[in-house]
Amino acid sequence: MTAPKRYLVTGLQGQVVQSLIERAAGHVDVELIAAGRPELDLSRPESVQSAVFSAKPDLIISAAAYTAVDQAESDESAAFAANAQGPDALAKAAARLGIPIVHLSTDYVFDGSKATPYTELDPVAPLGVYGRSKLEGEYAVASATDNHVILRTAWVYGPFGKNFLKTMLKAAESRAQFNVVDDQNGNPTSSIDIADALLAISRNIISLPDSALRGVFHMTAKGEATWADFAREIFKTSLANGGPSAHVTSIPSSAYPTPARRPANSRLDCGKLERAHSISLPDWHLSTASTVARLVDVTRLTR
Repeated sequence: MTAPKRYLVTGLQGQVVQSLIERAAGHVDVELIAAGRPELDLSRPESVQSAVFSAKPDLIISAAAYTAVDQAESDESAAFAANAQGPDALAKAAARLGIPIVHLSTDYVFDGSKATPYTELDPVAPLGVYGRSKLEGEYAVASATDNHVILRTAWVYGPFGKNFLKTMLKAAESRAQFNVVDDQNGNPTSSIDIADALLAISRNIISLPDSALRGVFHMTAKGEATWADFAREIFKTSLANGGPSAHVTSIPSSAYPTPARRPANSRLDCGKLERAHSISLPDWHLSTASTVARLVDVTRLTR
């Protein structure tokens, strides 16, 4: 029997990392190693290279990041350390080992002014520190090695970590009404679906040297929504499963000011990923339903 391929994924507690750990358990051809602080600290490049060389992976999945979008506006050095300098060290380590790296990025590299979904060929123009730091990370990875896949995703939620869906469900246990922004559009994307796609993409680039499989790709769920649409779907599904629900009132972004500006349009065109890797994520309604049902069931069992 062929030995499983060893994937080193950065981070320990993040929602994508936890989803990867869960989904990789069903693949006998994959040995997933999650590495995080203090052994692998993205803000300390020397720890990154040491951890990578010790793990001797066949591929690196760069999933850990500084994701506190608003806090980044006043903590720029920490955001750039984790989102730019850390990926730079990871990609340089991958280049030294002659292995591929898969790096997760974000819709925040765009300013959201386009009227239609963004493609990989559209000009980047981040609005704030978080977006700039993630874009710098993309540039660093691409500069360090040609053997890379950069995946931009958006509006990530799932059964692990902190995210909008879990926040809404928890808050609805004690509140009956929410004001939710209705003038930002995006693609709510499940961390479980991201994990499955990461495993498939990783398998592809380990097996095939084709340059068309490498580069920058967009990877989000099918379908689009506003935050208010997403909240209503969460509560509708929760109610159907015996969980908490609440009324959602639509408000403009101007009524909910935040330190960091959000792109009004976060929709990403994922056609390139489907053409190159034959990967297409499910519709967001389906994955939202399964995630909500899972969380409501867990809450019911723990009461």
